[in-house]
Amino acid sequence: MDNQLQSISKIFTEKIFRIPDYQRGYAWTEKQLKDFWSDIMLLEEDKNHYVGVLTLEGVPKKTYENWADDNWIIKSKNFEPYYVVDGQQRLTTTIILIQSLTEVISKDEVLNYTTVEEIKKRFIFDSKDNGISRSYIFGYEKDNPSYEFLKTKIFNETSTSGYKNEITIYTHNLENAKEFFVNKLKELTKEEREVIFTKVTQNLLFNIYTISSDIDVFIAFETMNNRGKPLSNLELLKNRLIYLSTKFNADDSERNKLRKIINDGWRGIYHYLGLNKNKPLNDDFFLNNHCSIYFGHEIFPYDEIQANRLRRPSHHLRDNLEDFLLESKFTLKNIITENNLTINSIKKYVESLQNSVVNWFYFFNPTLSNDYTDNEKVLLDSLNRIGLSNFSALILAIYLKKPKADLKIKLLEKLEKLAFLYLLISYRYYVNYIDFSMVAIKIQKGDMSLNDLIKDLDLKIKEIIEKPDFIDRLVDNFKSDGFYGWNGIRYFLYEYELSIKGTSKTKKNKIDWFEYRNEKDDFITIEHIYPQTPRTDCWTKNFNSYTLRERKTLNNSLGNLLPLSKPKNSSLQNKCFIDKIDNGENYVGYKYGSYSENEISGLTDWTPQNILDRGIKLLKFMEKRWELNFVSDYKRKEILNLTFVKETTPDKIFVKKEKKK
Repeated sequence: MDNQLQSISKIFTEKIFRIPDYQRGYAWTEKQLKDFWSDIMLLEEDKNHYVGVLTLEGVPKKTYENWADDNWIIKSKNFEPYYVVDGQQRLTTTIILIQSLTEVISKDEVLNYTTVEEIKKRFIFDSKDNGISRSYIFGYEKDNPSYEFLKTKIFNETSTSGYKNEITIYTHNLENAKEFFVNKLKELTKEEREVIFTKVTQNLLFNIYTISSDIDVFIAFETMNNRGKPLSNLELLKNRLIYLSTKFNADDSERNKLRKIINDGWRGIYHYLGLNKNKPLNDDFFLNNHCSIYFGHEIFPYDEIQANRLRRPSHHLRDNLEDFLLESKFTLKNIITENNLTINSIKKYVESLQNSVVNWFYFFNPTLSNDYTDNEKVLLDSLNRIGLSNFSALILAIYLKKPKADLKIKLLEKLEKLAFLYLLISYRYYVNYIDFSMVAIKIQKGDMSLNDLIKDLDLKIKEIIEKPDFIDRLVDNFKSDGFYGWNGIRYFLYEYELSIKGTSKTKKNKIDWFEYRNEKDDFITIEHIYPQTPRTDCWTKNFNSYTLRERKTLNNSLGNLLPLSKPKNSSLQNKCFIDKIDNGENYVGYKYGSYSENEISGLTDWTPQNILDRGIKLLKFMEKRWELNFVSDYKRKEILNLTFVKETTPDKIFVKKEKKK
């Protein structure tokens, strides 16, 4: 195994590089890009910076002889072809930065006496007789979707293979890296860009290792460290399966076919995981959920599955799944000595992953589906907001059974209701919590029918709401911190917002869920109408007859909490009620906000009575929406912890003003 320190300029001398099929794609995100850029900017001129290890493997002759586009440069110009076993993230980033440099300067401009054409020929591609034939100095193997993406979107070349712009999480990362560097370089002067070019090509040093033919490259890949981001289990699993595909005692055609199935499978998996650019899906979260239902009966004790409950802490579930796949299931031992793995069993597993990831994508992006009914989309959207991750394995198991639409709707309704009840009554201390992963295993295996699941969910719901102390439990839950500290407050207020939208003439959403659920420093998305620090007369006149403790209770009470259409500076909370409605200066008041804000914008004052009335109204909505029964207004006042409020003639808080004739 040879090793030496080399600059990019020396590395890219009579060599071409390919990312092999067992490698993951480009995984660096903004954090790693910022670190890389910072290393370059902080590097003193005429100083070198050690970047890391670049491990290479010579490409066998029988392989590169099939590289039609590259044969001429290998044979006629004696370029050596190499696979990049480790260090591809750093190397890819470096090439994207060099490409970005060629794009921010004009064609007639030079960098350190080097033209754009010369830079491209050295680092990007060479042309046969200056014609249309291209041999790319660095790239992916052709069956990788990143191959064409790198060529067309990063190098700005034209595809000759009918490329359909296939996207994955990795292609998103490539695109983001180029945009990052182009934006940084545009801010620099010509002289500063020349310094960057020198640093990148001359002063970044890689420790080059060339693996000898007697070392198993698949095992080497698994044991190597990556500077920026560690390999995910899904990425490691792909490498492991490709490695195992070479170890079966079968014809080359069978082994090659299995390898192609694995590559195509992962290509599809990463396509769907990254299909929504704004909300890429975590690869290991998908893998773990699929593993739990596909191999659940091999991993977990029978009694735990039958009891619908994993008796150990939840983190043991994740650890079990991760250890199982790479340490127990997909091992060389299971081929050679145990005979537990076959070409067909791996093929079946990969096909299941492919089938499952399509369902998985649409669970988390229901509005993008052309196959879901409107009710299905609404329910899956609600489940995403309440926390789909808690029962995603079960929903996957349900959808893999391909039930009819009405059965799916029933199941989704029951799951959403049960999830809400768990939020409402602090389930960990009050009910026997169902481990949905355990139920998913039974569904997948066929030990439980979907109709039986509906019955079980109904029984669990009934067990919660028919307990004699159900309302007393709610009173206790909200006694100390009110509803503001409740985990379900955003979900509940958002559902109420949607209910008002349903009766409105305009049908657009006024609250963006992503902004609404993520508060930033000094910006709030849930407003205390009666503020937390009420110092002005407009507030003290209505509230100072109550004790400090009672005022705090009013402040955090359900009726005093308002979902805002846009995050608002927290200092605005202290304004008088009439100014919160419309301050006459800008469009941040309730009058211009969410449907919930609009609902109270017709009032001229905000009193303890208003807080009580609106709280009761919201509880009645809760009863109707989730089929609950809080018995009476007095019980509702107890749940709100507002029995101390002095009854006054209530304002017509939710009655629309009559138009003047």
